[in-house]
Amino acid sequence: MPATEPLAAPVAAPAPASAKGTPFHIGELATRTGRTVHAIRWYETQGLVPGVARDDGGRRLYGELHVGWLDLMERLRRTGMSIAEMREYTALAVQGKVTLRERRDLLAAHRARVTETIAEWKRALSLVDRKIDFYDAWMASGHRPPLIPAEMPSLKPPNKRKGKAR
Repeated sequence: MPATEPLAAPVAAPAPASAKGTPFHIGELATRTGRTVHAIRWYETQGLVPGVARDDGGRRLYGELHVGWLDLMERLRRTGMSIAEMREYTALAVQGKVTLRERRDLLAAHRARVTETIAEWKRALSLVDRKIDFYDAWMASGHRPPLIPAEMPSLKPPNKRKGKAR
């Protein structure tokens, strides 16, 4: 399944008069996204929420793109992307379509790491499942079953140095 960008980054601050939809304040953004006001401010101070305007009273104004953007940032964070990489991605998005290749490559590299992590977790979960089955069998029979063979990771043979033999 190819990694795709679910939405365009908010490149410029939404202008209340010309914005698509009505801008809203941080409390409504918190309600719409299920995040706390504190969490949204944290994302913003980390440089992860571009295009935030302010009203005449100095209050932040958000648009619909911010809802999707915060979801993307949260999912990247939950899948192990570093804050530094998230900042890099955000900075690239702000630059517009000239950075499409860089953003795509950054997400593809992240996706590869996530895929490997999922594979590792599946291997670990398989061992946990076998151990649960082991205990179920032991409790059902009253006798300890044979030990579960360990699942060893495949190890590459040591690199042989090329050059002079000693």
